[in-house]
Amino acid sequence: MRRVLDWADAHKQRTGSWPDRLSGQIVGAQGESWMHVDGALSQGRRGLPGGSSLQQVLARHRKVRVGRRERALTLDMILNWADAHKLHTGDWPTAQSGPIRHAPGETWYKVQRALRFGRRGLPGDSTIAELLEAHRGVRNRSNLKPLSVAQILRWATRHHKLTGRWPTRDSGEVLDGDGTTWMAIQDALYLGGRGLPGGGSLAQLLADRRGVRNIQRLPELSIAKILSWADDHKDRTGDWPIRESGQIPGSSGENWGSVDHSLKSGRRGLPHGKTLARLLAESRGKRNLRDLDTLTERQILTWAESHYRRTGRWPSQTAGAIFDAPGEKWRNVDTALYKGLRGLPGGSSLAKLLAPVKNSSATPGKTMTG
Repeated sequence: MRRVLDWADAHKQRTGSWPDRLSGQIVGAQGESWMHVDGALSQGRRGLPGGSSLQQVLARHRKVRVGRRERALTLDMILNWADAHKLHTGDWPTAQSGPIRHAPGETWYKVQRALRFGRRGLPGDSTIAELLEAHRGVRNRSNLKPLSVAQILRWATRHHKLTGRWPTRDSGEVLDGDGTTWMAIQDALYLGGRGLPGGGSLAQLLADRRGVRNIQRLPELSIAKILSWADDHKDRTGDWPIRESGQIPGSSGENWGSVDHSLKSGRRGLPHGKTLARLLAESRGKRNLRDLDTLTERQILTWAESHYRRTGRWPSQTAGAIFDAPGEKWRNVDTALYKGLRGLPGGSSLAKLLAPVKNSSATPGKTMTG
């Protein structure tokens, strides 16, 4: 008996009304129905005492009134309640919308049952959704028009023409459509229904029929192809690409950021653990700013002495390239001294490091070698 009451309490909490023998399947109790429960209570089956009914059990244990005559309903009355519900909540009611405002004792679940089974003066064989579709033009999700691939493609082409973008499943309602959303189209393409076979997706349909790049099914890459794109970039711009270099011309939608990500993660047929910078350093000799050699103050002083001997002046941060260190610049060394990069302690500068040397009367050679 306790289980029956628990089911009844859950039904009341979910629908706003107590169940009766015609309330259908019991949610959360696979294979059970209120008709079966009522029969077991009456006939004394499944461990129940018998000689009772669901209505009598609820009257005894939950103080539910027995035999209360419910007032007759009309379609106009239900539509007026629905209009008030829409005005108050912003949504049209469903059978799960709970109690009806300004109609004490009424719930939308009761109205649904009366419409379906022809109770309380109603003709039957209807639902709230069908009533609202017929009299208020509300979209009935259980009675949607079939879709076709041709129609979806026409909607997608119009979407692209109006917005400059191809639709995705998150693009909301179809522009100038019949209320269908792109999420609903995605579901129909993937799950089937509404005349579609299933097993597809919006992204794949647009890739196959409109040539739109499908990021879920990208073609494989190769090191040779990436290096070819990089060489083209260098020839065109004078610089090697970095991951922020944007789109790759002639690559069908590729960009350097996605290439770098694929190299790092080992996706799309590429080896794992590389980066674009590392690949160009290894294969094209491009200096990789994220993988520079460590520096020491003694090394910097040695370079500075060489600079002095060549030019007769001590270097400053604006002195450009370092003669004896291809790829190094005095500005970068000054930054590393200040920020503590590349193994240096930080908090210094090129000027501070050279100050004792510049103020010394010793020759550069003696100063460096001690």
